[in-house]
Amino acid sequence: MMTRICDGSGCHSEAKLKCPKCIGLEIDSSFCSQECFKSNWSEHKLLHFDVNSGDMSKYNPWPSFEFTGKLRPYPRSGPRKVPDTIQRPDYADHPEGRALSEESIKDSTQIKILSKSEIESMRVVCKLAREVLDEAAKVTDVGVTTDEIDRVVHEASIERDCYPSPLNYYKFPKSCCTSVNEVICHGIPDKRPLQDGDIVNIDITVYHKGFHGDLSETLIVGNASAEHKKLVQVTWECLQKGIEIVKPGVRYREIGDVIQKHASLHGFSVVKSYCGHGINRLFHTAPKVPHYAKNKAIGVIKPGHTFTIEPMIAEGSWRDMSWPDDWTAVTVDGSRCAQFEETLLATETGCEILTRRLAHKGRPYFMDDNHSS
Repeated sequence: MMTRICDGSGCHSEAKLKCPKCIGLEIDSSFCSQECFKSNWSEHKLLHFDVNSGDMSKYNPWPSFEFTGKLRPYPRSGPRKVPDTIQRPDYADHPEGRALSEESIKDSTQIKILSKSEIESMRVVCKLAREVLDEAAKVTDVGVTTDEIDRVVHEASIERDCYPSPLNYYKFPKSCCTSVNEVICHGIPDKRPLQDGDIVNIDITVYHKGFHGDLSETLIVGNASAEHKKLVQVTWECLQKGIEIVKPGVRYREIGDVIQKHASLHGFSVVKSYCGHGINRLFHTAPKVPHYAKNKAIGVIKPGHTFTIEPMIAEGSWRDMSWPDDWTAVTVDGSRCAQFEETLLATETGCEILTRRLAHKGRPYFMDDNHSS
């Protein structure tokens, strides 16, 4: 059984005690001591409503906040513990989750060219990341909570000797991101059951033997409207359009031109606040890869670069705002947003999709019969 860490704010001790009220309500919550439980009581007691009843009137962590859409936060379990035997990135045990290795080169635009051995390490970690997402996709269905998806992701990562990269990255509290409906990115898994017609992006990054692999897919839950299916389809096509032009000599800023052209052709907009990024030994590094046209990204693609393309495409406005949890980014008009992401290796003639789904000739899950109507 996986060891839990304390749900107390800022506490990373092993959890030994369960709240009696949470046990009755089937809420997964644990603390390291009675003292920690008491000091966190004012916030913790907000979890005490019957999740299964769906009565959200008793849970409102931000009473004065005006939501842009219909989605609301639910209670969530605490962060899960990673065994000490698994290699960890530098931020994993930092009290503020700071990635000091990234901060040390924060302003650098130099893009790392990987050696043959580093490229092979990236192939391995990206294959493992894909396997973890595959496990998450298997359980994604109507009635399943995103917290349950996070549990599957966490355990699948551990089974593959991987650290789930989002965990404690600048204090992100979970092992993956699950972004539902109007959430653009960085949604925090919680106890909300997925509903028929939802769309959910599952964003997976794992860290294995010193390297990160990153990918995401948007899945359709149950039966979605034709409009929402079109959004998911076009977003996937936008990613493919971006990948198609990747080859040595292409400027990174050109990727956004082809993505926005395709999105606009179908009446959708491209979110500008978040972009693709370099990835290797660091979770996020140069280059920045914007997905919108006429951007000012710096750099030219060269063999040995590894980076992500991850367009976020919205039905309505491209503008975003954040929930008070400091992570969940949503569309300002409450319109739905979809995203797809792959980690790529630039080669001499084009690129290799390191996180590509090997089954079904690379088709995304929303095209499978068991994940779309």
